[in-house]
Amino acid sequence: MEKILKMSAFDELAQEPLALVMLALGALLLYLGIFKKYEPMLLVPIGFGVLLANIPGGGMAVVSDPNEACYMAMPLQAIAAEYGIMNMLYFGLIKSGLLPPLIFMGVGALTDFGPMLRNLKLAFFGAAAQLGIFSVLLGAVFMGYSPKEAGALGIIGGADGPTAIYTAIKLAPDLLGPIAIAAYSYMALVPVIIPLVARLSIRPEEMRINMKEQDKLYPNRVEIKDIRLTKILFPIVLILVVSLLAPSATPLLGFLLFGNLVKELGADTGRLFQAASETILNTATVFLGLTIGATMTAATFLAPTTLGIIVGGFLAFCISVWGGIMAVKVHNVFAVKKINPLIGATGLSAVPMSSRVANEIALKYDPQNHILQYAMASNISGVIGSAVAAGVLIALLQ
Repeated sequence: MEKILKMSAFDELAQEPLALVMLALGALLLYLGIFKKYEPMLLVPIGFGVLLANIPGGGMAVVSDPNEACYMAMPLQAIAAEYGIMNMLYFGLIKSGLLPPLIFMGVGALTDFGPMLRNLKLAFFGAAAQLGIFSVLLGAVFMGYSPKEAGALGIIGGADGPTAIYTAIKLAPDLLGPIAIAAYSYMALVPVIIPLVARLSIRPEEMRINMKEQDKLYPNRVEIKDIRLTKILFPIVLILVVSLLAPSATPLLGFLLFGNLVKELGADTGRLFQAASETILNTATVFLGLTIGATMTAATFLAPTTLGIIVGGFLAFCISVWGGIMAVKVHNVFAVKKINPLIGATGLSAVPMSSRVANEIALKYDPQNHILQYAMASNISGVIGSAVAAGVLIALLQ
């Protein structure tokens, strides 16, 4: 009986009671993903990865070692033999920075830049919504975080899970688990956070600004004659311009724009589009979730810095929404053609959830006020803006 007890995980579990807290956290994430439908594509594999990592003796936790550089040079099969298969996946797919760009490629293949190209002025509000990233970065440094940790924390304000993970890999790998959980949790809470910030910062009469009526009163002077050609040239031109200005943004933005390009080429690259948007994206999402969850052991997650990440990430998210709204308000002071401030609230990268939430709020104030296409212009530009912001932070802080 003594041998059977030692063979089981119960003896080690008694010696590591904090593992029970992490198992409960994994169960909570699974509950939110399965029953509450909060980002199930990510929360389900992350939650299951947490369970795997915190079963004592299971050998599925990603190791935390100060001499990490020593085994970073080891062959993957040697890492698997010595540290387990989860560490092999982590170092081969996550630490290498491979999976976030692959996910971005799938996101690009599923994104239509048409709404943004038709309303280029609205794209500037996607840039304004990056305010939360840099505000929380400065605040985190003031609170005692290192500049690298502050940069990884602040990027949560971009509301972009792959970007947050990629930035954490480059700047603060020890905080990867908490940052990933915070980023995807707040993305799932977009239907709660945007209405909350909007109610506190937008007046009812501003909510009722009808964009279609504004277009009739003040039509655009310039119209795109060949939208298909424009959508094909756009990713090529943008990657050249951005990469020359911020080369560190190339991995994320390059894969995003390549995925979009194969989509816009239609039947000529149909198989590439299908692979990027389905096979590669789904496979990358599975491994990303499991390996991120496996980093969340009691030693790394139940630390004082984790609480700071949760609070700081929430502030970054809210400030980003507020920044986009304030940018629209400033515009409306000086412009004849008014813009609904809800469009500024969608400058986050949570596509298309942010746009849908903003559209639902607008319809509550005016059942005829459909702003979805306008909101998508700001929303899509937020994806580009967060990738560029991540590149800038990595270049400055790494």
